[in-house]
Order: sequence, then C-alpha cells, then structure tokens
Amino acid sequence: MKLITVCRLCSACCPVEVEVVAGEFKSARRITPFEKSIVCPKLLNANNIIYSKHRLRKPLLRKNLKDDFKEVSWQEALDFIADRVEKTKTNYATQSIALLRGMAADWGTPWDYAVRLMSSLGSPNAIGNGSVCFVAREIAHTYTYGAITIPQIKDSKCILIWGKNDRNTAPGAAEAIIHAKERGAKIIVVDPVKTYFAEIADIWLRVKPAHDGALAMAMIKTVLDECLYDRDFIDKHCLGFDALEKSLAGLDISDLAERTWIKVEDIKNAARLYSKTKPACIIDGNGIDMQTQVFQTTRALSILRALTGNIDIEGGDFIPQPIPLKNIQLKEKIASIPSVMLDYSHFEKFHPTWGLHGQSCLIDAIIDEKPYPVKMLFVQSGNPAVTMMDSKRVRNALERLDCLVMIDMFKNKTSEYAHVILPACSCFEKTQINRAYIRNCFIMLQQKVIEPLGESKGDIEIIFELANAFGLKYYFPWETVEDALNFQLEPTGLTVEKLKENPKGIWYEKPRFRKYESEGFKTPSKKVEIFSERLADTDFDPIPFINGFPDNVISFSGDKAYKFIGISGERVNCYTHTQFRNVEELRKMDREPFVDINPSDAQSLNLSNGDMVRISTPRGKVEMKTRISDVISEGVIRIGWGWGEESNNWNLNSLTDDFERDPITCTPSGRSFYCKIEKLEE
Repeated sequence: MKLITVCRLCSACCPVEVEVVAGEFKSARRITPFEKSIVCPKLLNANNIIYSKHRLRKPLLRKNLKDDFKEVSWQEALDFIADRVEKTKTNYATQSIALLRGMAADWGTPWDYAVRLMSSLGSPNAIGNGSVCFVAREIAHTYTYGAITIPQIKDSKCILIWGKNDRNTAPGAAEAIIHAKERGAKIIVVDPVKTYFAEIADIWLRVKPAHDGALAMAMIKTVLDECLYDRDFIDKHCLGFDALEKSLAGLDISDLAERTWIKVEDIKNAARLYSKTKPACIIDGNGIDMQTQVFQTTRALSILRALTGNIDIEGGDFIPQPIPLKNIQLKEKIASIPSVMLDYSHFEKFHPTWGLHGQSCLIDAIIDEKPYPVKMLFVQSGNPAVTMMDSKRVRNALERLDCLVMIDMFKNKTSEYAHVILPACSCFEKTQINRAYIRNCFIMLQQKVIEPLGESKGDIEIIFELANAFGLKYYFPWETVEDALNFQLEPTGLTVEKLKENPKGIWYEKPRFRKYESEGFKTPSKKVEIFSERLADTDFDPIPFINGFPDNVISFSGDKAYKFIGISGERVNCYTHTQFRNVEELRKMDREPFVDINPSDAQSLNLSNGDMVRISTPRGKVEMKTRISDVISEGVIRIGWGWGEESNNWNLNSLTDDFERDPITCTPSGRSFYCKIEKLEE
C-alpha cells in the first residue's frame, strides 16, 4: 500500500509517498515537481531510523541521577512527573516550571499544544530555539513589512542566496534554484564557505564571518548612490527613505568593503545585478542566525528588498497568506506573569502565537535565579547539552534542576541530566499539521502511515497525557488528536478527514500578489518601515547600523592569543543537527568530524590531512583531525558541527560564548568565534 504524507526527519517538510506492507514501513520517496531531484539519505534510511535498536519504546525513570534508568509504565512515569510539578509549585512558583523545545517535533500544531499546556499550568515559559534559528530573522522581517517573506524561487530572474545551503538542508528549495538557473536566472551567493551554490553562482561574495550587516549596508549604499531603487514603490509604500539616505550619506563603501573582506567593485556588481534584474528574490538563511547582529542584518536585507520593489511580486519575495487556524495557546491566562525573557520585550511579544524563543534566558534563570529560579524543565525534541552555546554553562544549569523531563525518540547527551524520558514516535507514526503548511495558502496533512512502535506516542498525544496527569483535562477536552486538529481548523471550514481525502494537499486560497496595493502592509503605518518608530521609541537603531558597526561582532575578538576565526561546520544531509548519529547506515556516510583549514594556513602550521589538532577558546577545547581544503578562506577554520552527541572532545559548543547577545533577540554568537589551533603529537 502506498500512502502520501509529510516527512519531518528535518525541517524541510517534504511531501513523500510511503510504501507500507502489512503495517510495516518499507520505503519512501520525495514528491517533487522538478525533473532533477535531490536524494535525501535520511529518507532513504527512514526504515533504519524508525526500527533502530536505539529507539525508546517505553518510558524511562530514575529518581536519582546517580541511578540507572528503569523501564516503567506510562502511569508510573506520569505520577512521578505530576508529583514533581506539585512540589515545584509549592516550594517555588508555577513559573519556575519551564518547557524548552527543539526543532525535531515541528513548529506547527505541536507547538500550539506545548504552549497551551504551559499556559494552563500557569507558566509563561514555553521556550523555543528561535533565537538561534529563523525566528530572530522573522521578527526583523515583521518589523519592516509585517511578515517574513517567502522567496518565489522558480519564477525568479535573480536569486540572492545569503547564508544558506539548501543543497544540504531543503531539497525542494535547492531543486527550485537549479530549475531557475537552468532557465537563465542569475545567482548571487553570500557565504564565507564555498558551497555547491557558490560554485555555480554568477557572483560569489566570500564575506568575512559575522560581517553580513556591513555587506548588506554596502549594497544598500550602492543602490542609493547609483539610483537603482524603485522610486514609485518607495514613494507609495515606504516610510523613512529620506532618513535612510541621510544616514548613509557619510558612509564610506571602501571602509565597509575592508570590513567584509570583499572588493568594492564586487559589492557594487552584486548590488547592480540584483537591482537591475526583475523579478529578484533573497533567500536569507541560518548563516545569519547565531550572530549578535542578526536582527539589524536581517532588517538591512528586508530594506534591500523594499528599495528594489521586489516585495509581494511574482518571482520576488511573497508576503504569505496564513491558514487561519484557531489560536488555542491560552496566553491570556498568563498575561500578567513575567517570563524569563522580560529583558527582551520586542522579541517576547512580536507575534501572537510564536511565543518565547530566547533560550539563553532560560539558562540565566536556572543559574542566576533571575527574574526567579527555574527548577523544573521539560525538554521536548531537543538536545541543549550539545546544541546550545557554551555547553559547560548549559550543563551546569541542567545539573542544578530539581527535575528534568525529556520527550524524545532516542536518548542523547541531555539524557545524562534527565529523571524521566517519555518515548516519542517518528513523524510517520503520528498525525499533525506542520508549520510549512499553515504559514501560507497551501495546507497538507502529515498523516500517520504506521502505528507507533512499542509504547511511544506522538508529541501532541504526550501533551494530552501530561495535561491529564496535572489535572488540566478541562483545558484539553478532546478525545483524540484529530478532534483537537478539527477544533483548530474550524475557521477554515476544513477537517482532518477532508485533508485525508486530499493527501497531496489543498490550496486554501490562491496566492494574491501586490496585496499591499489594497490592504497595505501589516505594520503600524501600513507601509514598509525603513525607519521604525517602534525601535526608535525604545532606543534601538530605527535604521540598521545608523549608529555605526560594532567592532567585536565575533566572540573573543579582544584576545590576541586567538588568531583564527572558527566557524561551525556544515549541516551534512545524513543527519539533522545532533540527530540520527546512532543510526549505523547513516554513520557509514559520515563517520567523524573534521577541522577544515585553508592550504596556506595548513602550510604555515605544518599540518597535513588527517593530523590531530586542538582548537581552543576561553570557553574550552575540542580535538579533531584536519582536512585541508579551499572551501574556507585563509584565517578561517571550519569545525565539524553536531558531533558533541558522540564525544565531548568533539563538541563545537565547548568553544562558543553565550554572554554577548543581540540586544533585540538575545542571540549569542555561536556561528563564529576567535580561536587558536595547535598540532597534537601522535
């Protein structure tokens, strides 16, 4: 039997056709409209992930971290958790209970129920990882023109890829770029690393790590100086153009070029190609995330879109038309309770349902107990002991908790600090609606194609079990997950059954371009806000970098002992961050991490391929083998990412800092840091 669903082994949310025989998952293939398709090794090995011997099939419990885990019934595990919840509420306060969410369970409907659980419990602290992934960029888009845009790649004539490598992370988007390229589209890539798309680009700007903001402003400066902007769009639909001109008048593009390691003429040529080729789109990505200037850098890119009139046009950057789901998060119950993110008010409240994403603030609250102590933590589909900046500090925080509850398919490094692990099931064993299919006109159901293994449960169902254990059944009245999804879907007139009848998805409405002509933008002024009054009113730069560029945008830049810029390694497509490294078939494809070093630097350090080196910063050290390659430039080394799950000696976040942060989004610099490299003797 062949069934259609959505794969959620990573955040790409690809439609797939699954073959099921006698109730067992056999294989799956991606559904793509493009002739040239990209093979995903995770999907090819989905059966090995689903039926891995390392899968958790029953709840695990230990009352003391010195003890070994024991398999227990769901009831015993839930009783223990409920008891710890009551003790925390009695000894501290309800807000001393928090939930930290990773990316593995999706940001669609599963997020809504996690937030609802915490709200009904009485805690505002349901926290995602968006400060270092996506959401920190989303607020910048939102403050400029009301929503994060969706690049219309396949219909674009010029594609500016900024800090993203979809060849490894989003096969559908990568296929669209290749499709557009073959039909004559121009490609501009901004990346310090020679990626697949950098190699096929018409222009590759090899920016100095963490200096994307200066490059974006240099391109804007070129657009203004050479009158490459869309005057009609600016006059009708933008606020603050004159202020932008004034703020850039004294800016020297040569100084910006020197900051970015890019020649002035190369910057100008890229700005000209992007501005003169219509329609054009910008794909901004995770390379901009994890920088202490992520907000203003993304604001600059958003303004670049507006100046060239590429917003909400065919082949440009589309303003989405969200599926109107019912808001079930119950935030009104906790509106008067301060969250751990109270020092980041812009980021805390910019979106009605996105919630809190300043994960570093959680670590602050655990260690410093400000604004109050956090003593109990749920970690759903995440691995903070490895994935968060400054791992030593994070692990110190996890050790201080009175109780840690994990929800996951597998044990991981964070399990070392857990009291309970509740077994979650794979994306093929549960029904939900992904964020990718509620943010715009098209909706598709991720429907269960096989039954959950053992006693594992879907993430939404686990939230229901926890709610019942905490005496919160009143707030979760649905008998099944499908009942709950139908409740959320009521404003659309759709049902889960209707979506099942249309497994390839439904266009809720047709895409409408240039909506701003009749509706304006979803900003306070209804226009694109090049100058932001909301930022000016709270003493933040109303125009990006209007008060200059910080000198120390890379961690540890003040210490002369650390001469190399370390950057995090690529996201190889056989893993998703720290996930699936225990699946033997995938591990054969990528067995161990490497430090990529430019040939010139290798020669000066007397290094050969495979030499063992130690990389260190003021936070810690890692030890890996070298791989000599021109994928990175002189003075930069690229360090394997995600391998801290396998060995503490390979944990990149032993090197990173979590104290210098973006003032809007509290994003630390996990993408780049100064470090030193030493050759180790055999």
